[in-house]
Amino acid sequence: MVKKWFATNNMTITFILLGGIIFLFIIVPLLKMIVASDPKILLDTALDSEVINSIGLTLYAALIATVIGFLLGVPLAYLLARFDFPGKNLVEGLIDVPIVVPHIAAGIALLFVFGRSSLAGKAFNLIGIDFFDSIAGIVIAMLFVSIPFMIDSAKEGFKKVDVRLEKVSRTLGASPWQAFFKISIPLAWRSIVAGGVMMWARGISEFAAVIILAYHPMVASTLIYERFETYGLDYARPAAVLLILVCLISFIVLRLLLYRGQKT
Repeated sequence: MVKKWFATNNMTITFILLGGIIFLFIIVPLLKMIVASDPKILLDTALDSEVINSIGLTLYAALIATVIGFLLGVPLAYLLARFDFPGKNLVEGLIDVPIVVPHIAAGIALLFVFGRSSLAGKAFNLIGIDFFDSIAGIVIAMLFVSIPFMIDSAKEGFKKVDVRLEKVSRTLGASPWQAFFKISIPLAWRSIVAGGVMMWARGISEFAAVIILAYHPMVASTLIYERFETYGLDYARPAAVLLILVCLISFIVLRLLLYRGQKT
């Protein structure tokens, strides 16, 4: 239970001041850029088909990456939460590597594996999937850098589910699949969805790994970068503000839906 108000003491005051500094550090640059934008220019940018298409592509690709991350990451998260095996700590550590690896390096690594001249790239080409300068390339770049958020969050959610509930359901005749879908998933859903939201948000923000695999079609971050490099700050800022607003609104709505009805 979170306290509704804080007792006034030196530690509380110090923490409020320190926390306020980092909060302002996060929020002031965003607010300043939004407030400094000309509403007319922002409206014109919102009607720009190139900007609309790039933002739509970004949201779509991040969503596809999140769905793939759910299908592949949740089973792994369950295994890590329920079973101990040799090398488990190593596996958990390697899963988090994409968070710390420079993402430009991650893009190059993905290009070596999924490029047109690679074995995997040739295999996927046989079924009509090309990862270079394509939506598929954008998706795998977003998937690589964001999948740790899904796995780690889902794993913590499964750890909170009492394993005895699964065992009881098994003694009552439920199969392992039924116990997983009717007991484990419903009880861990909040953590899974939270991981999905974070994964989706991280995918939207990715730039470096994406441009290595797929400079075209342009996601929003690539478009903003190109406008900044070609025309300067004034031309890039409206697109950046629009992306920030879309992400901010989407993220707030998802968080409110996720924690609706949850007591604090």
